[in-house]
Amino acid sequence: MEHDTRLQARSATRADELPGAERTHQASGDWDLWKVGGKVFMLHTAMPGEPVVILKADPADAKFLREAHEQITAGYHMNKEHWITLHPGGGIEPRLVDNLVTESYLLVVEGLPKKKRPVDPDEFRHSRPRRPSS
Repeated sequence: MEHDTRLQARSATRADELPGAERTHQASGDWDLWKVGGKVFMLHTAMPGEPVVILKADPADAKFLREAHEQITAGYHMNKEHWITLHPGGGIEPRLVDNLVTESYLLVVEGLPKKKRPVDPDEFRHSRPRRPSS
C-alpha cells in the first residue's frame, strides 16, 4: 500500500529552511525529529496506515485548529494541549502547513535563552517572506 507523503515532504522542506534547525533520526520508533537549540519543534512518524507530522502549537490555536480541520488532531504521543498532529488527506493547504511549522519553530525559539536563539522570534514573524502555496 502506498502512503501519501506530501504532507511530510512539505513540512520537511519548510523546517529545513529555518535558521538553526537540525534534523535527526531516532531509529527506535522510526521518528524524524527537527530541533532548534536542542529542543524539538517537529516530528515525523507513521501512525497505523499513515505518515503524520507532529508540531508544537499554542494551546488556544491548537484547540481552534482541531475544531476547524478534520486532518488536525491532538499530538500523537505528546502533550495533547501543546502539540497537534497533521494527517494526510488533502484538507490542509500548503501555506497552512508552512505557517504551522514556522509557528512551532518560533514557539520553541521563544523558550530558548536569548543567546541560544538563532533568530529574534518577533522580528522573524514580521519579516519572513511568503512562499507560494504550490
